Amino acid sequence: MNVNELKSKTAVELNVELKELLQEQFNLRMQKGMGQMTNVHELRRVRRDIARIKTIMTEKTTEGNAA
Repeated sequence: MNVNELKSKTAVELNVELKELLQEQFNLRMQKGMGQMTNVHELRRVRRDIARIKTIMTEKTTEGNAA
């Protein structure tokens, strides 16, 4: 996921994206627990994308408070 794409999204769109990623992370964790996981790197990618979205959301709220 590209950071520039995320920065251009609104707060509502970021929340939707975050919920989708959290659901995907849950599903991947369940697959890992059952031993069905084939792409182990997907869990790491999702975790980092969640962190990126949360960081951008924090940046947007601090920009709004500073202005």
